Amino acid sequence: MTATTAAPTSTSATPRHLWTRTRGLLLALAVLIAGAITLAAMHSDTRHGSLDPRSADEYGSRAVAQLLKEQGVSTRVVTTLDEATAAAGPDTTLLITVPDLLTEGQQRRLRAATADSGGRTVLIAPESPSLDVLAPGIRAEGSATVKPRDPGCTEPAANRAGRADAGGVRYAAPDENTDGCYPVNGLPTVLTTSARGEGDTVLLGAPDILFNHRLDEEGNASLALHLLGTRQHLVWYLPSLGDTSATDGGHRSFFDLIPAGWRWATLQLALAAVLAALWRARRLGPLVTEHLPVAIRASEATEGRARLYRKAHARDRAADTLRAATRTRLAPLLGVAASAAHHPEVLVPAVSARLPAGRDPLSLLFGPTPADDTALVRLADELDALEREVRTS
Repeated sequence: MTATTAAPTSTSATPRHLWTRTRGLLLALAVLIAGAITLAAMHSDTRHGSLDPRSADEYGSRAVAQLLKEQGVSTRVVTTLDEATAAAGPDTTLLITVPDLLTEGQQRRLRAATADSGGRTVLIAPESPSLDVLAPGIRAEGSATVKPRDPGCTEPAANRAGRADAGGVRYAAPDENTDGCYPVNGLPTVLTTSARGEGDTVLLGAPDILFNHRLDEEGNASLALHLLGTRQHLVWYLPSLGDTSATDGGHRSFFDLIPAGWRWATLQLALAAVLAALWRARRLGPLVTEHLPVAIRASEATEGRARLYRKAHARDRAADTLRAATRTRLAPLLGVAASAAHHPEVLVPAVSARLPAGRDPLSLLFGPTPADDTALVRLADELDALEREVRTS
């Protein structure tokens, strides 16, 4: 006895049907994969990131590190708070690229390590509340556009550098032991304040003078060398979100516990959901007639449709339905072809011939939409009266 395979039915999936159903999803996946590959390719080169002295990218700082090396200043990159605090000393300049990224506990530890070290601390664009801990008494007073500006101060290093790309955060310092340069509207964007241990702290309102692509413009190179080359060693601190010291003595929020890049991942998921919704929305096929399991009286169907029209305030659709039905019933009574029943130039003269002189059925059969429900009911009554009058004429 041989086994037989069932013949395919009209509902069996064919390769064409499978392709039609899945092509939208495959296209969305292809777009996501292409985007991921592009992002990976953009970040897979030798660049380390913005303000990184190892980076040859236009927003890196390798050029200034090379100039400092020629001046006998060594540069060392650190990414943890323990390394940064351990390196603080009288012969060291500690550069903090993103001080606002540090937690309050990290800032207090850093302040305690550098306040009496006798070295120099350079803060890139610090704002509140990091200023309250790392540079007490100094306030951030808004920001300004970065562009070439004159020193506007008596500080020798700034005057030797001359015009430089300055701007960004502006600082207000009531303390007399400060020297501000490159002012914008009376407030400096480069500020030096003396520390207790004969060291100092430099606030740099914008990092542009340290970027590779701007170092050869104006007096940027000279100003950068004067700010970072006063000590024998330069420690370049790049704060990292993975630094375990961020949890010491503080509480982390829910968003701090989520891995970096969650915003982009959420955006990609939202985009994928939108694409999937658009793909599924266009899968509506043609209408299919279906025999009802029970018989429904015509009056119930009419009342149901009327309630739907009333709920949607669709007086225009209801009026068109009433007029079209009346015209369809009048056409065979008047000897008008069914195809011409909805043409006023054919139907109206035939109806007028059955009515008394002076009656014009045009506005009744092809008129405007009733203004309210009362007018719609009156229209239905008048159409019934017109049909009875034509039948009895």
